[in-house]
Amino acid sequence: MKTSIQRLALSLTVGAALVAGLAGCVPLVVGGAAVGAGFIAADRRSSGAQLDDQTIEVRGASRISAIANDNMNIAVTSFNRQVLLTGTVGADADRLRAEEEIKRIDNVRSVVNAVTVGPGSTIQDRANDTYITSKVKASLANANFSASNSIKVVTERGVVYLMGIVTQAELDQATNVTRGVSGVTKVVRMAEIVTAQQLNGPQGSGASAGGTGSTTSSGSLALPPMAPLPPADGSAAPAPAPAAGGGGVVTSPVR
Repeated sequence: MKTSIQRLALSLTVGAALVAGLAGCVPLVVGGAAVGAGFIAADRRSSGAQLDDQTIEVRGASRISAIANDNMNIAVTSFNRQVLLTGTVGADADRLRAEEEIKRIDNVRSVVNAVTVGPGSTIQDRANDTYITSKVKASLANANFSASNSIKVVTERGVVYLMGIVTQAELDQATNVTRGVSGVTKVVRMAEIVTAQQLNGPQGSGASAGGTGSTTSSGSLALPPMAPLPPADGSAAPAPAPAAGGGGVVTSPVR
């Protein structure tokens, strides 16, 4: 009995110590996951951009819900204030209206509208997309992908979108890994391309000075506007002009 009491007392003491230790490290909820303050530095977005992304997704979902009809099923994903819209609608007018609603949200830099007109996804479709996303993430981890905290994977009916802040070499690696995952029908790269020098430079220094983008008080890199997705017929879209200094944004299908 005495031993049990001693063990309980020890457990309470350790628990109190842990709570006290965590008091100065309040978790930050980003993209549905709690991230301790010690992990924010691993993400190439500034802490302000991470908070903005969470806010954009919440407000975006609310605005879509406000205009939704029975044939509108749209998901809003934001990374470094660049927004991807995926899903389906019953008419092109609904697709365009959803985009306009998202553009009105504070701090949204650009919107890539990948919403299609047609029947909504089935439960099986959504389950399959979730499974593909998990396989892509696992494959990147197994490949020792160095920028795992700076890339977001979104899957819609087998099409995988890679959003992130990466070097060209990192983007190529992520693309090749993703293409090898079973069930992936196409890879669309929505990446902000940076150089190793930009990554190693001081945050907020505007390392891509001379580019067409502009920095914000909480942003870490100056970036030009994101290029639109290529035409649905598969024809190649003009490549965006890279910013001076090597920085730029790439949005292109791989297959």
